[in-house]
Amino acid sequence: MDSNSVSPLPPLAMMENEKTPPGTPNGIEMPPPPDPDEKRYEEDPDNAWNCCSWCEYLLIIILSTILLVGVLVLTLFWVMFYRGGFAWSESPLQQFNLHPILMVAGFITLSGFSILLYRLCRCVKHIYVKVIHMFFHAAAIPCIALGFLSVLDSHNALQKQHFYSLHSWLGFVTMGMFVLQFVLGFFSFLVMLCCENKTYSCRSAMVPIHASLGLANFWLAVATSVTGLIEKERETSKDENLSSENRLIEHYITSAIGITLILIGIIVTFAVRRTNSPASAKVYVTERI
Repeated sequence: MDSNSVSPLPPLAMMENEKTPPGTPNGIEMPPPPDPDEKRYEEDPDNAWNCCSWCEYLLIIILSTILLVGVLVLTLFWVMFYRGGFAWSESPLQQFNLHPILMVAGFITLSGFSILLYRLCRCVKHIYVKVIHMFFHAAAIPCIALGFLSVLDSHNALQKQHFYSLHSWLGFVTMGMFVLQFVLGFFSFLVMLCCENKTYSCRSAMVPIHASLGLANFWLAVATSVTGLIEKERETSKDENLSSENRLIEHYITSAIGITLILIGIIVTFAVRRTNSPASAKVYVTERI
C-alpha cells in the first residue's frame, strides 16, 4: 500500500458511525411526547417520601379544606345573622347580600379546590385531574355571574354609582382574567388533545403561563374580597340603626373573614410552589399537559 494514501477508519469507529442515525447530531435523539396512558408520577428512589413529607402533604390538604369551607360558612353566618339574610329584587339591600356569598363561593372556595386538586391529586390519571380541575372552575361560573348580577341590580335599585371604588375595579379585572383563563385552558389543554402530537409544543409553552396567571388571578380574588369587606365595614360604621355592640361584633366577624382569606392565599401558594410537594417527584409539570 502507498504510504501517502489515507488509511481507512478503524472497524470500531466505522461501527459507531453506522449506529448514529441520520439527522441526529452526536446520536442524541429528542424524547417523544409522553404516552397518554403513562402514569403521571414516576417513583424515584432519590425522591422517596418519608414520614415528614406525608405529614406535610396531609396537613396541607386538611388545613386548606378547613379554610376553604370555613370562609364560606363564616361569610354565610355574617350575612344571615348580621346583614338581614337574602332576597332578590323585592329588597335591594338583602339582594346585595347574595354578592359576597356567591363571589366567595366561586372565586375562593371552588377555585381554591380546583387549584389544589390539580396540584396535589396523585391517585388518578392526569386527564381525569384536568377534567376535575375544569369542573370546579365551571361550577364557579354561575356563582360569579349571579353574584355580579345581584350587586348590579341592587345598585340600580338604590341608585348607586357603578365601578367607582377600588373593590369594583379589582372585581372587574378579576372576572375578566377568570374568563380568559377558563377559555384558554379549555381550548389549550382539552380541545387541542384531539391532535396531541401536533399541539404538544404549543401546550408545553402554555403550561407555565396558565399556571402563573391562575395563581395571580386567585390572589386578585383574595384582594378583591378583602377590599370589599373594608368597603362594607365603612358603610356599616355610618349606620346609626346599629348598636355599638352589634357593630363591634360584626367588625370582628369581617376581620376574621379577611384573615381567613389571606391564610387561604398563603396556603394555596405554598401548595403550588412547594418544591417538596407530591407533584415534584418526577411529575410532568411542563411536559405532561
